[in-house]
Amino acid sequence: MSSTYLVALGSNRRHHLYGDPRGVVLAAMEELAAFGTVLARSPVLATPAMGAAQRRFANAALVLESELAPPALLAALKRTEREFGRRRGQRWGDRVLDCDIILWSGGRWASAGLAIPHPEYRRRAFVLAPARAIAPHWRDPASGLRIAQAHARLTRPRPLPR
Repeated sequence: MSSTYLVALGSNRRHHLYGDPRGVVLAAMEELAAFGTVLARSPVLATPAMGAAQRRFANAALVLESELAPPALLAALKRTEREFGRRRGQRWGDRVLDCDIILWSGGRWASAGLAIPHPEYRRRAFVLAPARAIAPHWRDPASGLRIAQAHARLTRPRPLPR
């Protein structure tokens, strides 16, 4: 039985074959087609560095239909990151490629090393903006919010404190 996944991708380091981070993300989107059928691809967005990272990121999202169960897809994504040259290092540091499962058509998943929905995605505009471009009506099984609603909540202007 196939499942559908929302996968976030990001890069902020050059790759010897794929070039700048945008090229890395585009190449990774092609590679992920090996795990199923890519149903939608977002544009690649330039986003500011965060945490310990020193360089701007290229971020995107895709919708993937796959026969793989969530743990198997996660293993395949981590293998792809390593093949692109990702090494274990500083949390939030610079990286050639980062791939995360954000949502899954099966709802929630919780196991060692994997939580769906991704526990931090609701606070990350760099995930929500590309996801909104291709899956605005997908619902978060934890909050009940659609991607478009979560993005609007995160990015709406807030009044300055008095």
